[in-house]
Amino acid sequence: MNLVEYLTNLGNIAIALSGGVDSSYLAYAVKQSGIPCKAYTVKSQFVPQFELDDAKKIAECIGIPLEIIDIDVLEHDDVTSNPSDRCYYCKHHVFTTISEQAKRDGFTVLCDGTNASDEVDDRPGMKAMAELSVKSPLRDCSLTKSMIRQLAKQANLFTWDKPSYACLATRFQAGQHITGHDLEHIEKAEGYLFSLGLSDFRVRLVGNTAKIQVPENQIAIVIKNRIKILTYFKSMFDDVVLDLEVRS
Repeated sequence: MNLVEYLTNLGNIAIALSGGVDSSYLAYAVKQSGIPCKAYTVKSQFVPQFELDDAKKIAECIGIPLEIIDIDVLEHDDVTSNPSDRCYYCKHHVFTTISEQAKRDGFTVLCDGTNASDEVDDRPGMKAMAELSVKSPLRDCSLTKSMIRQLAKQANLFTWDKPSYACLATRFQAGQHITGHDLEHIEKAEGYLFSLGLSDFRVRLVGNTAKIQVPENQIAIVIKNRIKILTYFKSMFDDVVLDLEVRS
């Protein structure tokens, strides 16, 4: 089944819009199909400001109504204690809230941007969304990440080549307590690296040590700016290390 046919069969659709390429293209496809729709973006401690800005920008470009939902993810102990299946609990809280708001707005079907390249079995969050009956049209229509990027490029969506981005909670090792203080530091640290021209990287937190992970072709940028990075990071972290097991 092609995507438009699939979407048309669903009827009125609410879209969980993160600001990434997948959910952006899904929102575009829903809008183009002429189906009554609305996008919902979550504002929480796990979402950096640039993701919110991109979600607002893409919704405006597409011409789809958008509602920003404030969610305090740190009020849930099953999230802040950061167990290995933290994503399950977090997604359950977040998508329950989105679903409830969407139903109040008259939308009974909620869709997300999971694609056919995502390893569903290895992602606890997918279990939560299945329990909440969240639909994944891109995955169900066998659209892979590379296919979606090409379609998004053809649609002139600025997100088409945006690197994949995981929420800030993924920067903590399992079992390490998640705090708002540490999340703020990680967001600032990653924002600083963005300003230096780095992309598709992570700043992991191990205890209070910042571990920088970058693609191999960007290690030279880190070394060139070593003193600047150390000066900025040491105001927030005890130690700063560069992971030689680079991001691929």
